[in-house]
Amino acid sequence: MTHYKNNIDEAATLINSEGSAWNAINPESVARMRLQNRFKTGLDIAKYTAKIMREDMDNYDKDTSQYTQSLGCWHGFIAQQKMISIKKHLLTTKRRYLYLSGWMVAALRSEFGPLPDQSMHEKTSVAALIKELYTFLRQADARELGGLFRELDSAKESDKAAIQHKIENFETHVVPIIADIDAGFGNEEATYLMAKQMIEAGACCIQLENQVSDVKQCGHQDGKVTVPHVEFLAKINAVRYAFLELGIDDGVIVARTDSLGAGLTQKIAVTKEAGDLGDLYNSFLEVEAVDAAKLENGDVVFKQGGKLVKPARLPNGLFKFRAGTGEERCVLDCITSLQNGADLLWIETEKPHVSQIGGMVNEIRKVVPNAKLVYNNSPSFNWTLNFRQQVFDAMQKAGQDVSAYDRAQLMSVDYDGTELAIQADEKIRTFQSDSAREAGIFHHLITLPTYHTAALSTDNLAKEYFGDQGMLGYVANVQRKEIRQGIACVKHQNMAGSDIGDAHKEYFSGDQALKASGKDNTMNQF
Repeated sequence: MTHYKNNIDEAATLINSEGSAWNAINPESVARMRLQNRFKTGLDIAKYTAKIMREDMDNYDKDTSQYTQSLGCWHGFIAQQKMISIKKHLLTTKRRYLYLSGWMVAALRSEFGPLPDQSMHEKTSVAALIKELYTFLRQADARELGGLFRELDSAKESDKAAIQHKIENFETHVVPIIADIDAGFGNEEATYLMAKQMIEAGACCIQLENQVSDVKQCGHQDGKVTVPHVEFLAKINAVRYAFLELGIDDGVIVARTDSLGAGLTQKIAVTKEAGDLGDLYNSFLEVEAVDAAKLENGDVVFKQGGKLVKPARLPNGLFKFRAGTGEERCVLDCITSLQNGADLLWIETEKPHVSQIGGMVNEIRKVVPNAKLVYNNSPSFNWTLNFRQQVFDAMQKAGQDVSAYDRAQLMSVDYDGTELAIQADEKIRTFQSDSAREAGIFHHLITLPTYHTAALSTDNLAKEYFGDQGMLGYVANVQRKEIRQGIACVKHQNMAGSDIGDAHKEYFSGDQALKASGKDNTMNQF
């Protein structure tokens, strides 16, 4: 941050140059407002955060313990409170990002009402949410700096230098965002236009998936349909052009493959010669050799390995891949994406298993040695059951007695205090560091955490407030905990910007300002 005094001097020079007409303008107030609004546009944010993300990627390549993390946010207030909490408890925002989940945009931000994750929500709602997230983070900067300015005004002369040091070394709440563009919301031109809006709103990193845009499904549901590589690579190009056009030369593209759980394709890939990318894509299709004389009306055939073959086709016209080819297809998807403009990978899996992920990454790294993943630590996984079963299987393989456990019922509370459950919880605790080290995962995110926390906390409040606890249900379980845990928004007027507004009123109106923060403001009770 520019030196506080330098900002004041620059403002004073400008004001003096305008003569008496600007006599009412206070240079220190101008300097404060400028510092409170460091990022003027979304592109300022994208440039700043892209640099951070690139540095983090380089640091991870040198030391895998330097992985990064994020939580999905569906509202600016959620993003703001997350970053305020991180600064309070962990003292720095370094290596902590935001994630914008298309799933949560569909479920919580669409004017159609709650929708499944199938790209049916309004395209513009994605860019609008990015802008909202950063508006709230910029307000968090303004709020915290405003508090420091008030401290500076009321401090003794001997204490002012320490407060000025805090102002000059202020760490912004603005951090990189990994933003979900789904499958591009249409063709490559639609992807480009959508990417531009997202970047202009502040996104330095865009995540794109290889599903068919108009039949896109959530990565953890059935019915996923992938596109031939050439179509996906065209959309990666479209996103890169959007970054370059807007001057974000180090923008980051995450190429996501859903091939592990996708058994269908809409198209047979175009191929010009054996072994090219189209031929490789088609080689995974379920086919049967056919005699041209026995073809029936509407049959689709193509030549493969010198033979005429007919791919398995469903009544809806989609073609089936051979069972058991998902991992091979993921590896091919990842290699081709990295070789054609992507920076990071996302492999959507059906369970959180370090060995499974690591096995695919090892194959990818035989071709692209510095391949790195963004990984979805998804609430769609039953983490407790998955890891208890992994421990059960390991114990059984090691010859340990597992007769006290029913593998199918390991979620039961009856097992919570057992050795198996304790081992499983420890594996969950270290999953991110283990997979960062062993499976090339640079960034760990949870897509939908605040969707679930909002539901859980609301359930607990409603149960007690509308039950026999009445007002105590709120006071004991919300307000009292906010006060004792030092939750900033217990002073909700301050969090909403009341003190920022009072400072502005004083700048604009001087002694005539009608301020809200007087002795009768009930926020003073906190």
